[in-house]
Amino acid sequence: MPGLTSPVSVTTTLHYFTPPAGGERAYQKALVDPVTGERTAEKNFDTEERPNIVIENLRGREDSVSLDKTGFQYFIHPPKHTSFTNDDEIKAEYYPESIELIKKLTGATRVVIFDHTLRRRIPGQKSPFNAPVAQVHVDQSSKASIARVHRHLPPSDVPQLLEKRFQIINLWRPIKHAALDWPLALCDHTSVDPADIVPVALIYPDREGETLGVKYNPNHKWKYLRGMTPEEGVLIKCFDSIQDGSVAVFTPHTGFEDPSTPEGAPFRESIEIRTLVFYD
Repeated sequence: MPGLTSPVSVTTTLHYFTPPAGGERAYQKALVDPVTGERTAEKNFDTEERPNIVIENLRGREDSVSLDKTGFQYFIHPPKHTSFTNDDEIKAEYYPESIELIKKLTGATRVVIFDHTLRRRIPGQKSPFNAPVAQVHVDQSSKASIARVHRHLPPSDVPQLLEKRFQIINLWRPIKHAALDWPLALCDHTSVDPADIVPVALIYPDREGETLGVKYNPNHKWKYLRGMTPEEGVLIKCFDSIQDGSVAVFTPHTGFEDPSTPEGAPFRESIEIRTLVFYD
């Protein structure tokens, strides 16, 4: 078991957001070469390396965090779908079981999956799969979360859905083998100051989204679950329409280089699905 020799905590370097000078709105433009189809990005912000960040290992204390308390929640639930090689099969098999799992874990009455991402770290190679994200971030701003409801739900349903509580929750899990290489770190929402958060526009040819950049704060409390297996997963809250201080609204997160990773550990492979979660 990964937990038998797990350290209590590890110390590493994280990459934080630094806003553009002069108060300019932060943005990232997704560009596509019209000839080659190659995707590139143009941005007006930077990142900074912050060393000596302590990340607490919650092995044996998984229940000390929850979606409403810290913004993320671990679970054990072996998936029925295990190949994760074909998008159509993922949508046909993994989506339905994930919807039922999220309903069970949250008490939600309606869950809509709007996309998924497979991540595989392949050093030195161009991969058709995305590499782990090595920057502290939040996937959706409040404005973008509301826009997602309009974009993915029938127009006739939207007004009623927006009257009640809704969330955006990512379901993340390793695939194939334990994620000892480049695991996922999550930041306790209660340690995040509103001043740490900066909206970042995502500009596409046909639309605009918005994520949240996260500036460094020495008060941030980072956690992870070392050596998560494919039978384990974590729910990551990216947005909650309840914003009165009674619950966590989001949790910053990032992939990171774990100094306790055993030599020869297989490179990280994972899947995350992104969902709109509604309650009656």
